[in-house]
Amino acid sequence: MGKVWFVGAGPGAPDLITVRGTRLLAEAGAILYTGSLVAETALQWAQPGCEIADSKSMDLDQVGAWLLERVQRHATVVRLQTGDPSLYGVIPEVARPLDQAQIPVGICPGVSSAFASAAAAGECLTLPEVTQTVIFTRLAGRTPMPERESLQALAAHACSLCIFLSIERIAEVAKILQAAGWAATAPVVVVHKATWPDEEQVLRGTLADIAERCRAAGIERQAMILVSPALGARQRPDLKPSKLYDAAFPRRFRGG
Repeated sequence: MGKVWFVGAGPGAPDLITVRGTRLLAEAGAILYTGSLVAETALQWAQPGCEIADSKSMDLDQVGAWLLERVQRHATVVRLQTGDPSLYGVIPEVARPLDQAQIPVGICPGVSSAFASAAAAGECLTLPEVTQTVIFTRLAGRTPMPERESLQALAAHACSLCIFLSIERIAEVAKILQAAGWAATAPVVVVHKATWPDEEQVLRGTLADIAERCRAAGIERQAMILVSPALGARQRPDLKPSKLYDAAFPRRFRGG
């Protein structure tokens, strides 16, 4: 009996998968990847003869059955998922039948599209004395949200928000954030297919106009919404410097 690894493929660019992820792909006798989201270029590290299947047309039982059957024949089986498998990766559901069969399971982290989007836009999600908190969330859809985690409740914290799986309802997102106290002029960054070669788009706007800008650009899926008081910090002349490199601030390796 082998081991099943849940591997994060990263946000899209084939070279943003981790070194450990490429090693596991090279060792795998079978790979089940999410073809609707993971670029096929991520499979370039698979060995010749590796069993490769696309799960985009499978339901949960079929995914579990595929993994259970292959792990009886291969020492390493990989479930290749987009971004980081610990975020919106439904690992508990897929791993449960493996756990019941006493099959070892491992998780290999990946670069989240949230961080890839911030990098694509040249932004930092934290800023001294402005915001030190980042919230990953989404709008409720077919998957409901816990009542205490409504977007309006989370937005009231006025910290950085990385909003997943909600771009098709960007107008609603903007309306909710304004109801939570954000100004209509608050900056918003939308990144479509962050790091995907020749497909990445970075769109900037405000809560007042971002929905129209997305419509004009044809962005309606596979996009991250970033809203933060830290956006645009590189262009702020009044930015307060961090204590990290302040010459008067003593640290373990530097006197003050």
